[in-house]
Amino acid sequence: MTNKYHSVKPIKGIGEKRLFIETYGCQMNVNDSEVVLSILQPAGYTLCDSIKDADLILINTCSIRDNAEQRIWGRLDLFRLEKIKRKNVKVGILGCMAERLKDELLNHPAVDLVAGPDSYRSLPFLLESLESGSKQINTILSQEETYADISPVRMDKNGVSSYISIMRGCNNMCSYCVVPYVRGGERSRNPESIVREARELFANGYKEVTLLGQNVDSYHWANPDNPTEITTFAMLLEMIALVNPALRVRFSTSHPKDMGNAVLYTMAMYPNICNHVHLPVQSGSDTMLLKMNRKYTRAQYLERVAKIREIMPDCSISTDIITGFSGESDDDHRDTLSIMKEVGYYTAFMFQYSERPNTKAARRYPDDVPATIKSQRLSEIIKLQGELSLASNKADLGKEFEVLVEGYSKKSKAELTGRTQQNKTVVFPSGEHKSGDYVRVKIESCTSATLIGKEITK
Repeated sequence: MTNKYHSVKPIKGIGEKRLFIETYGCQMNVNDSEVVLSILQPAGYTLCDSIKDADLILINTCSIRDNAEQRIWGRLDLFRLEKIKRKNVKVGILGCMAERLKDELLNHPAVDLVAGPDSYRSLPFLLESLESGSKQINTILSQEETYADISPVRMDKNGVSSYISIMRGCNNMCSYCVVPYVRGGERSRNPESIVREARELFANGYKEVTLLGQNVDSYHWANPDNPTEITTFAMLLEMIALVNPALRVRFSTSHPKDMGNAVLYTMAMYPNICNHVHLPVQSGSDTMLLKMNRKYTRAQYLERVAKIREIMPDCSISTDIITGFSGESDDDHRDTLSIMKEVGYYTAFMFQYSERPNTKAARRYPDDVPATIKSQRLSEIIKLQGELSLASNKADLGKEFEVLVEGYSKKSKAELTGRTQQNKTVVFPSGEHKSGDYVRVKIESCTSATLIGKEITK
């Protein structure tokens, strides 16, 4: 089935039914919500900004951590009250939590339909079937890339940066992770459809795209008509970079075991591929990495970091860190702190271990690190990362960067904010510039989170 709707922005007033979408979790979920809007606009739905105005409320959910799921249950209680006030309001649960807890969610009094990550094409049919008075569900995972022919309707606010999903699912089976169970195995998308989407975005004024996948480095597409014709991630990166030199290209997320040199050399070859790599480490301890089934050692991870910096000396590196995994000792924790110092991450996403039901870790390993110890270790990691972030930003003082403007700063319309190629946030005086402009900025001061500078004028 081909979706013939190719709007980049939400179209107001095309339908009589009003849709509110609430999105939780990763960038992939943000892009999936845009796919959903693309599917529902031709079915007569118009995006709205308030639950109180909505005829249909959809929640795109995340199952990575327990607290994400608890937030959804809390929201459902609120939506139940909204349904009591307005009898015709329908509520649907989408995404990873829908796949994991399908029956439990369907039994909640606020929920009318449940749709997993690969079943959004069926939403118009499910919604129509609700008229029969029975709840609806579709959570069948696909073996193929599900939405390659759909142009997502962009819901971002700045109109400058957007996401393109290049693959779905994950094959890595990290012992703590629920993603392979709720999103299925890896399926790569036809590169021609990805390039078409990038061209469409650039033609509509977007200046930056981020290529998304659970593990972009394992992207591998073989032409079904000629299996010897393959496209790797390095090849795809080059194809997107060639769309236009004024289109910045980012990607996320990389896996240390799969990020080959070809990707790094491609990044170095094209100035519009941003010099930033998000390289999750999760732990600095070989004992923990083995137990997590990460499939690399500390030494192998550091070898990848060294190669990144050899090929692209000005490349920034960010990471993900889990503390308090099963059996983590004080020595394991110190190994994590030490690898943070050795790499010098400019930023990190840091979390306490949250056991997810039915994963290998939940089946085989006790969640035996006390909550107080987890919290203490996380505090130490956050404190260290704050110091590393400040040091990284101080190293940029006096340097010049090309900044892509994303909008006004949070504090004042006299200032603009944007990001460098290294993904660092910069604030500088507005002048005559606007969103989407490239501005050359010299850095004069900083905080741990932000670079502060002024435009370089000749």
